[in-house]
Amino acid sequence: MTGVTYDLVVIGDVNPDVVVGPVTGLAFGQREQLVDHGRLVLGGSAAIMACGAARLGLRVAFAGRVGDDPAGAFVRGELADRGVDVSRLTVDPALPTPLTTILTTADGDRAILTAPGCLTATGPADVPSDLLAATRHVHAASFFLMPRLAAGLAALFDRARAHGATTSLDTNDDPAARWDRALLDPVLKATDVLLPNAAEALALSGDSRVTDAAATLAGHGPTVVVKDGARGALARHGDETLRVAAVPVEPLDAVGAGDSFDAGFVAARLRGLGLRASLAMAAACGSLSTRAHGGTAAQPTWDEAWAVTDLKGTR
Repeated sequence: MTGVTYDLVVIGDVNPDVVVGPVTGLAFGQREQLVDHGRLVLGGSAAIMACGAARLGLRVAFAGRVGDDPAGAFVRGELADRGVDVSRLTVDPALPTPLTTILTTADGDRAILTAPGCLTATGPADVPSDLLAATRHVHAASFFLMPRLAAGLAALFDRARAHGATTSLDTNDDPAARWDRALLDPVLKATDVLLPNAAEALALSGDSRVTDAAATLAGHGPTVVVKDGARGALARHGDETLRVAAVPVEPLDAVGAGDSFDAGFVAARLRGLGLRASLAMAAACGSLSTRAHGGTAAQPTWDEAWAVTDLKGTR
């Protein structure tokens, strides 16, 4: 590839997260409840992935949309402070920056409440053509939160691939629980790597077992890499299925762990590692990111992640 400025362009959502917990139950009726922790941190699957990739040493640019408001200024600053180029991040003159509140529980579960703001206005026009021509890889996230972008994502991926880039997609959850395959299937044909978690893989495929779900989704073209929590991760490429264990840690907060996993996998592939080694690096990055509160505070460097794998001398 000639004229490459970036290793990675990330397309998608960015917002402040207010993370509070642990919560044992919600009491309405104007009752006030006290929790141990409350933090304002950078959120959005795409944003956390971008920061994780930059932490791993990639040259990263972000394409998306924020409002012309204090929340937008906050997330722009957080991304830039972590080495992500935000010069192409669109500022919406009318709609606000999305806001998310995350309620965590002591056993690691969470509920997510999002006011979408300008997410619904985020579209293909927010991704400049010259940016797609200047990167080795394009990653998109939060597919179902941005219907305008979702409808044009196949064409964006096709353009990136025409310039020699590879592509990846993490759909994340579908708040409407429709899991619209008519919308998604054309994108899968232009996607090199699909990165769902286990629940998302089951919902997207209609299967009842994760291994079957990975095989079903891989039948549409992409390599499928499934995040499976404490059970580690698995990958399906063609007829081959690989599985790696999670890295044992004492987790404080699992918010954004899947996005750090995505960053690890993409960074490893861009470094030329094989599928098994990339899967192991991804699992390491996801696990290590849970050592602190918020999605970005404990994201590892490449050397930190490599050190907790058994990959010495492996490609």
